[in-house]
Amino acid sequence: MNYTVDITIDLPRSEVIELFDNPDNMSKWQPELVSFEPLSGVPGQPGAKSKLHYKMGRRDVEMIETVTKNILPDELAATYETKGVYNVISNRFEVLNENQTKWVSENEFQFTGFMKVMGIFMKGAFPKQTLKFMNQFKAFAEAEKS
Repeated sequence: MNYTVDITIDLPRSEVIELFDNPDNMSKWQPELVSFEPLSGVPGQPGAKSKLHYKMGRRDVEMIETVTKNILPDELAATYETKGVYNVISNRFEVLNENQTKWVSENEFQFTGFMKVMGIFMKGAFPKQTLKFMNQFKAFAEAEKS
């Protein structure tokens, strides 16, 4: 499953990147995030691995993030692996004007086992969840810099 979503953030790209590229800010816009633990490599750099733990309703979800590309301010890409799901995400940040940034998130999901069935039946839920996280970041960033 592949999809792309985008939003416009009412901040200069440099300010968006400053907030987005700081792991300490993750819990401020991802309330479901319980912990972020660097495992290996230099955080944020290609090859770096981290463990993310989310509480989504009654479910605990742990995933391993591996940074695959960091050419910020233009793009940050990573993979996310959890039981039955492999997710590739490319986040691009485009200057619209001096006070607006377009965040484009390209997503690819691969499912195995039981998650293949979930992927079919919940196909629409994945883009909605991505857009929810993006809008939470937008609200955080615009409030933080106002």
